Amino acid sequence: MTTASEVLSVVASRELAGKRTVFAGIGLPTLAASLAHLTVAPDLEIVYESGVCGAHPSHLPETIADAVLITGAEAVLSMPALFGYVLQGGHIDVGFLGAAQIDRWGNLNSSVIGDWHSPKVRLPGSGGAMEVMANSREVFVVMRRHDPRSFVDELDFCTSPGPDRALADGVRPAGLGVTRVITELGILARSGPGEELKLVALHPGVTVDQARECTGWPLEVGGDLTVIEPPSEAELRLLREDVDPERVYLR
Repeated sequence: MTTASEVLSVVASRELAGKRTVFAGIGLPTLAASLAHLTVAPDLEIVYESGVCGAHPSHLPETIADAVLITGAEAVLSMPALFGYVLQGGHIDVGFLGAAQIDRWGNLNSSVIGDWHSPKVRLPGSGGAMEVMANSREVFVVMRRHDPRSFVDELDFCTSPGPDRALADGVRPAGLGVTRVITELGILARSGPGEELKLVALHPGVTVDQARECTGWPLEVGGDLTVIEPPSEAELRLLREDVDPERVYLR
């Protein structure tokens, strides 16, 4: 039986076809980037927030500071070098992020659910997500849950503003912001500033009405809506046997 994590990882990996550098977070982004390196993007260079560039770990890291990332890596940079030269220097094609909430413009919340002063849930916060959003050429987001609590009309708190929100505040970011959102229902996409996220692909068996019911804003549908090809046996074998045989993140 194919799990939701496997489907999300495979679909996200395909979106990395032709990309050269990816700033990957731990979890599903690492699974997707590692699988892409074995399939659609053999020249992909994976960069981690701990400063590791061109990682070639013998097995999946459990944290961004896992020592397994360093062995065989192309370089290990200081934080000022990583964020100042690599990210702000415009050398990241895709920043891979997660979030608790996302809105139609691709703004992300990873700070609090509820009121800032008295939140229902306090989340990990930005980390480097704000810099990744502002400086990557584009950002992909993987969301395990696609429901109105996660896909909201208005964020409880904006941790990582996309270019539309940044421009409204007089800041001109370098990148396009969120261009792809991969979920359990399908894929939402936008080309860049000025566009809302639209539904462009659905998993087999999922309907447009389902996607709209699970989205907290009036979700528009792209003109070329497609059905996502299910994970192949080859992709699943690589994911299960080569990328994550110990099921660190596959669940």
